[in-house]
Amino acid sequence: MESQESRKLARWYFGGIASSGAACVTHPLDLLKVQLQTQQEGKVSIVKHTLKIIKKQGVLALYNGLSASLLRQGTYSTTRFGVYEVVKQGMEKPGEPLPFYKKLIIAGSAGAIGGIFGTPGDLINVRMQNDIKLPKEQRRNYKHAIDGLIRVSREEGFIKLFNGCSTATGRAILMTIGQLSFYDQIKQYLLTHANMNDNLGTHFAASLSAGAIATTLTQPLDVLKTRAMNAKPGEFKNIGQLIMYTAKMGPLGFFKGYVPAFVRLAPHTILTFVFLEQLRIYCGYIPDNKKGINGI
Repeated sequence: MESQESRKLARWYFGGIASSGAACVTHPLDLLKVQLQTQQEGKVSIVKHTLKIIKKQGVLALYNGLSASLLRQGTYSTTRFGVYEVVKQGMEKPGEPLPFYKKLIIAGSAGAIGGIFGTPGDLINVRMQNDIKLPKEQRRNYKHAIDGLIRVSREEGFIKLFNGCSTATGRAILMTIGQLSFYDQIKQYLLTHANMNDNLGTHFAASLSAGAIATTLTQPLDVLKTRAMNAKPGEFKNIGQLIMYTAKMGPLGFFKGYVPAFVRLAPHTILTFVFLEQLRIYCGYIPDNKKGINGI
């Protein structure tokens, strides 16, 4: 018999809260990933790069740009998780999970919307994380995320906030498919075919698998997005020029920073879904068909 906890659904904003909590833990890994992706030289050891940052600027430098990371999660993740949950819950019937192809479509659509809404925060996040490796005279020195938004609008124009939007949105589509739809499907399989219970072990296994899938799907676009957002005005005329520039490093150039990306995304995905499931269990709601869906 299905437990009361298993019947509970997540509220639309739980994903943003869970993602923000995960970002606070994994931010140093995200910073290292961004810095390695924007490096055009050969292979750089993640350990050596970490020690270099700590030696030059201290441990707290690994949390440079945290405010922008939280702004990004507050816009990007709240939107994509919210849209996915609202649409999925609206389409599902009691005891009848949606077919996987419908989850893919919902996740892709949610990712596209989230990618657009999250681009300004993402741009500031990338710039603040990359700032500490630049020479002092080239640093942008944003005080915090809001200062970054204001300065970009004033100094470069409002439209600049959406620089890299196409690659960010493409990545968001693949990321949301890899994380949300695959997490749901893998969890469903474990519960129905592997005789596992709706508990932390199941959430961990499903989220680890989803994290690996999402990293592989998104890495090429993640590299292009990071380079586009960190580019100086006029550095790349179009996406084709950016692709050709990256291709000079060979096929693996599109997977630059893959290890820190996985090391960062795997725990981030695990923590996000563990936090989300705990929010669902303790703060979620049991749907009442008479009152509608999403607990609003």
